[in-house]
Amino acid sequence: MREFMDYVHSAFYEATGWRRDNSYAALNSTTDALLNFSTPRGLRLTLSALASPNFATSYQLGSVGVVDGSISYLFSSVPLRVLLTPQSESVPLPDLLRSYRPLTPVARRDDPSLRHPDDNDKTNESLLYGRLYLPQSQLEALLVRRLSPALQAQFSAVSGQHLRNGGTALGLVQYDVGRYALEGLASTDGGLMGFRGVYNFGGDLSSKKHAHHATASTAENGNGHGGANGDKERIYGRFSTGGEIYYGTLNKSGGISIGARFATLPDHKGTPLSATLTLNPLMGNIAASYAVMAGKHCSLATRMEFNMFSYESSWAVGMELWRKPFARAVAEAESPIADDVDAKTSTSKPSIPKAPPMLTDGGADGKAAASKNTPDAAATPAPAPPERSFNAKLEWRLDGPENPAEKSAHEANGRNAHPRSKGKKSLSKTGQPVKKVDREDGEDEEKGYAGVVKARVDQNLRLGVLWEGRVKSLLFSLGSGIDLRMMNKPFRTLGLEIQFSS
Repeated sequence: MREFMDYVHSAFYEATGWRRDNSYAALNSTTDALLNFSTPRGLRLTLSALASPNFATSYQLGSVGVVDGSISYLFSSVPLRVLLTPQSESVPLPDLLRSYRPLTPVARRDDPSLRHPDDNDKTNESLLYGRLYLPQSQLEALLVRRLSPALQAQFSAVSGQHLRNGGTALGLVQYDVGRYALEGLASTDGGLMGFRGVYNFGGDLSSKKHAHHATASTAENGNGHGGANGDKERIYGRFSTGGEIYYGTLNKSGGISIGARFATLPDHKGTPLSATLTLNPLMGNIAASYAVMAGKHCSLATRMEFNMFSYESSWAVGMELWRKPFARAVAEAESPIADDVDAKTSTSKPSIPKAPPMLTDGGADGKAAASKNTPDAAATPAPAPPERSFNAKLEWRLDGPENPAEKSAHEANGRNAHPRSKGKKSLSKTGQPVKKVDREDGEDEEKGYAGVVKARVDQNLRLGVLWEGRVKSLLFSLGSGIDLRMMNKPFRTLGLEIQFSS
């Protein structure tokens, strides 16, 4: 489960306008969250609070054979209460537990004319964080300082008796202008020094003129084959490519890696997805991952790795499935039945038969006039049904009405014919529910989630299962690690975590 301090830490970046996902280190963050989630071990209880808009505390107590715990404090120079919900009984669960997170729009610091009006950078802001682990007396510290709109510095340190030289320290300098981001780091552990960067293009990084031209051409030509589903067929996403290089001055060893990612943006009207490819040429390792939001309540991910030197390979598959409260699910399941009853009642009224067409007298002249006014069904071929769009095939659905005027007229006729069904889901010509783009409805739906179930499995038949949710004012995380190759002792780990925050 995501810790409360990490939730507050993310709120600090949001308050200062910094983008955490615009980094080479976050290239595989989506698939890692779906495939590498940690399962709890033993029993652990966490009590947290946002004591003031600038100060947060957290206390943790656990038992895994021995009793241990930690005490954490966090201070932010910018108020954070308006950007997060600290109460555990009212915090939206997707903000804490969702693994698949869409990319955030980049901050166009290289071209201020293309920046969003609400995108403001706050400089000279700081964050201080400290954590003491008991009883081993291990201390962690973190300092984040925003030096300029595009420059940020971080310093972290760990002190412990079990560490070499009694501890280690890491310094990180980040430079982000939106289109590209650079990072330089130095660590006392082995005298490590490194440099990494990422470059973005496409999607929201296109100029206004180019984006308008692309949208107009897509709407005119559809998907490039003369169709009219331009907005549905056009994949709106961002490409990111980058690499890193590091060298240990004490152990005289180094490394290098390169990678690329394509991920759809929140404005994409199709299925959200993310695909990543990374390569480590020195070790000969190639990794490819793919994550997709298969539905509003389900996300899937897979990863394949192959080593060119040893010919070893590995794979992993993961998923997360959101669920709603049982009472709400039953109410939504019964609502379509009520809609069908209303529709049958409204359509059961007797219809007035139309009078047959009158024929003129006159024998042959009348027959000729009748044959002239009667349409020839055999001479007029029936129009071929349009082919389904690419996104409709992926989502296992039919396309909606393509003509906006026809769609609006159809919806108006439906409202006039069924006045009692106002406020309920309207159906399109194909029988599929018409999607309503409403931010408030989406937020209410996310707040109505009761929990999420996550699962993963790899080539060694090691299974990880995690159930996270909320009971009253408590957040819980129940999980287990299972090894299917050892059926005599399949459960390797089992644990429960409980969090409460105010």
